[in-house]
Amino acid sequence: MNLPSLRLPNWFRGLPQAAADALPVRLGTGGYAQTRATPVRVLGFDQTLLWVCVALMAWGLVMVYSASIAMPDNPRFKNYTQTHFLVRHAIAIGVAFVAALLAFQVPMQTWEKYSGWLFVFSVALLVLVLVPFIGKGVNGARRWISIGIMNFQPSELAKLAVVFYASAYMVRKMEVKENFWRAVLPMGVAIALVGVLLLLEPDMGAFMVIAIVAMGILFLGGVNARMFFLIAAVLLTAFSLMILTSEWRRERIFAYLNPWDEKHALGKGYQLSHSLIAIGRGEIFGVGLGGSVEKLHWLPEAHTDFLLAVIGEEFGLVGVVCVIVLFFWLIRRIMHIGRQAIALDRVFSGLVAQGIGVWMGFQAFINMGVNLGALPTKGLTLPLMSFGGSAILLNVVAIAVVLRIDYESRQLMHGGRGG
Repeated sequence: MNLPSLRLPNWFRGLPQAAADALPVRLGTGGYAQTRATPVRVLGFDQTLLWVCVALMAWGLVMVYSASIAMPDNPRFKNYTQTHFLVRHAIAIGVAFVAALLAFQVPMQTWEKYSGWLFVFSVALLVLVLVPFIGKGVNGARRWISIGIMNFQPSELAKLAVVFYASAYMVRKMEVKENFWRAVLPMGVAIALVGVLLLLEPDMGAFMVIAIVAMGILFLGGVNARMFFLIAAVLLTAFSLMILTSEWRRERIFAYLNPWDEKHALGKGYQLSHSLIAIGRGEIFGVGLGGSVEKLHWLPEAHTDFLLAVIGEEFGLVGVVCVIVLFFWLIRRIMHIGRQAIALDRVFSGLVAQGIGVWMGFQAFINMGVNLGALPTKGLTLPLMSFGGSAILLNVVAIAVVLRIDYESRQLMHGGRGG
């Protein structure tokens, strides 16, 4: 995204050179000091944020190849080449990059105007994926629609659509945000509709992310603490009932509590136990890139949900900490861009950025917690890194939207129209 740099206007045109070179700056209560003028160059967007995302994707590409290189040895993947997943992941990144360039060109006013239609479109796709002969099923779950070059997962689009819809909704309801029936309940109904469709796939992980994102945007938009805790209690009750009424979900919880038990070690606790073995083998500095043993058909889904375990085995504690630090910086920076936009009275843009921050942060937290054995196993990928065309596509588009928000804020701060 080589955009032309924005430069500050020459505010001092017409002033004497001495006046332009030395500006009085008030110090304390009485004195003045002289500061020398320095050339100022304003970047079009946060380039550090961009390069951190590129670094995560590049590292993810290498690790997807490392984690999947031995998969053709499995009879299930005997027709695949060793570079099958590498090539598909590289194509997904290429498509995502093109989509991100297009998304960056769209002003935030346009996203706000069409946020409702985007939400309706995502709901329609969630219905469509449940239709036989259209939705593609894998391992008992029907979550994908085949579009030729990739299998598209509507739940990933729903995450971004909910960010836009909830942000625009809060802007419209700002005057009645203290009223539960007028501000919170309609949003709750919309999220419940999405939740029912996701649970029919089933995809409880995506529903959890969407529910947390919507709740986070409501809270950041100014819903009072009493209503926030009420929403949290309702969600906690709903998720608890889902677990209590589903035998295989209960087994996952029990397996998480003791994955080494004979009953769980070869069942629901199999992935978790081998993830912990992989991370344990890595120790401090890892066994080296490509040296993982657990990826050799011991750890299922090593290139998707459990990519961090392979990183832990091959790069050790140092590698895992690096991933955590990169995500911490990324989320912190995205939230800062959101706060900056709100300070400039661009509430919709600010809530969108912070909603994307909540989405990326919560999903990364869940994935890391699952890999490290701190949370029950849940099928959520590591944003920007794990294999998955739809996830990479929407993650990169979301980052492009954040960069657009930052770009418009910088324009506004330096005399532009701000989108």
